[in-house]
Amino acid sequence: MLDHVGLNVTDLERAQAFYDAALAPLGLSVLRTVTTPDVSLRGYGEGMKPFFWLHQGGESTLGAHVAFAAPDRATVDAFHAAALAAGGRDNGAPGLRPHYHPNYYGAFVRDPDGHNVEAVCHSAP
Repeated sequence: MLDHVGLNVTDLERAQAFYDAALAPLGLSVLRTVTTPDVSLRGYGEGMKPFFWLHQGGESTLGAHVAFAAPDRATVDAFHAAALAAGGRDNGAPGLRPHYHPNYYGAFVRDPDGHNVEAVCHSAP
């Protein structure tokens, strides 16, 4: 089981603006901010526990893929629309991906650093 995941980004403020908008439909927001002379972090989650971290300080992570669970297909659609409106690039419109399984409904966007970010619902409508 995963506890958390982090992405290195080239511009934390730009990345935060994107993820604030893209993750809002999923109910996720910044829960923790850490700033030291060497590193800046933003931790997203819900409740009290951040589990998705943005990190500026060092080289950008390349080619990462992160998938966020969505409670229903409408939330996947809302994530995709919000991410595109926030400057993301389409990497797969909302829809079924039956090659994964019959009810796999996902949407993919590229964030400002080129990471592949997905929202997915595994339930039937």
